[in-house]
Amino acid sequence: MKKLITSSLSIFTLGAGLFACSQSNLEQERSPNIVLINLDDAGWSDFQPFAQTRYPTPNVNRLAMEGRVFYNFYVPHALCSASRAALLTGAYPERTGVVGAHGPGAFGLDPRFATLGEMLKNDGYVTAVFGKWHIGDQPETRPPARGFDESSGIMYSNDMWAAHPERPQNYPLPLQYWKNGEVTVDSVTHEHQPWFTRWATGDAVDFIRRNRESPFFLYVAHIMPHVPLFVSEKFEGASGTGLYGDVIMELDWSVGEIMEALKENGIEDNTIVLFTSDNGPWLSYGNHAGKTPFRGDKATTFDGGIRVPLIIRYPGHIEANTVSHDTFFSIDLLPTFAFLTGAPLPDNEIDGKNVWDLIAGNEGAENPHEYYSLTLRNDFHGVMRADGKWKLQLPHAFRVPVSGGRDGSAGVYTHAEMDTSLFDLVHDPYEKVNVFHQYPEIARELIQFAEEHQRRFFE
Repeated sequence: MKKLITSSLSIFTLGAGLFACSQSNLEQERSPNIVLINLDDAGWSDFQPFAQTRYPTPNVNRLAMEGRVFYNFYVPHALCSASRAALLTGAYPERTGVVGAHGPGAFGLDPRFATLGEMLKNDGYVTAVFGKWHIGDQPETRPPARGFDESSGIMYSNDMWAAHPERPQNYPLPLQYWKNGEVTVDSVTHEHQPWFTRWATGDAVDFIRRNRESPFFLYVAHIMPHVPLFVSEKFEGASGTGLYGDVIMELDWSVGEIMEALKENGIEDNTIVLFTSDNGPWLSYGNHAGKTPFRGDKATTFDGGIRVPLIIRYPGHIEANTVSHDTFFSIDLLPTFAFLTGAPLPDNEIDGKNVWDLIAGNEGAENPHEYYSLTLRNDFHGVMRADGKWKLQLPHAFRVPVSGGRDGSAGVYTHAEMDTSLFDLVHDPYEKVNVFHQYPEIARELIQFAEEHQRRFFE
């Protein structure tokens, strides 16, 4: 097992004093545990401290106070399978071929692309995933074959079942619940779904207790708040704002249970905890959808679809109760974890880069990318400059919700056309004004990035 190594001295202000985090004292530590909590379709504004909510989220608040809040964190593709594959491989969807959201029986992520589970397992980590997998429903692409020692949950989204209110004919196969490679619930019903958050949480806490002596990677891929929404009896009506708020409060409870398990087992200080979402909210579901202040939603490349919450806690290495406005993408997490753990990078090509200096807030840190790619399904939509200041949208059609659904039924979308557009995300974070002609030099720079990317991946 390699030891944690850093290339430079990092100085953090802690209270009235200074804490120096140098290479020498980092090398004395055991490789850190990693807990990655990934929600499904949660909105950027669903939790404090990202927004003032009408319901409490004390455990996510506590995580933020003990770590750093990242306000400009993105995913490269705003649909479930593509986003999750990018997170776990460090590769763009256009490289792996995992685009959109896979249905039952899908092959999923090609095994030639290593997952975070495989990278860390090969370096001596114990690994687990609990919740929603959604990047492969064949024996060679399920969690036990993709580097996870333990697993439980469903293979695709919880709405892909015969009880779907609008499209039951699309899902003739039963929605199954799996545990360690075996089916434990052959056909999920309305009685099972309220247990999903509690089951994933219980498995996570048990895994932590049993593996406190070994470095571990725990991926808690929650099934909620993807529709259809379900909540356990303990949280029914708890928010006073409706079912969606109840679900968010139960997810917040889950964060608290996981944090308490780390504390009880004496490993909270040597564990990196990340809290995020796979993409933005599904706004057409109205009162069963999350919230975002940004333009667009799930299945768009506007910030409402691809800008997601992120909190990272790593005591002694990330200053507590701080915020960051630096931009980076989910593809950067795998190479950053490789750097922090000393695990060798996978042999296959990846697109992410180590952004630890940005995450740690090291002085003079810059994003090592020039740009990031934005795609949806098989379409290339544009690029964002790596400093997060500018976004170029290429011509494409996009959906716009015109009426919100209610109580689990979807609303109505219409479609609009995007012309070539440049957005100044610093002064116009809501992407309202196309400034393509006002900034010709910036436009040319991003068009060059886009043409380069298109040649590499789409020709």
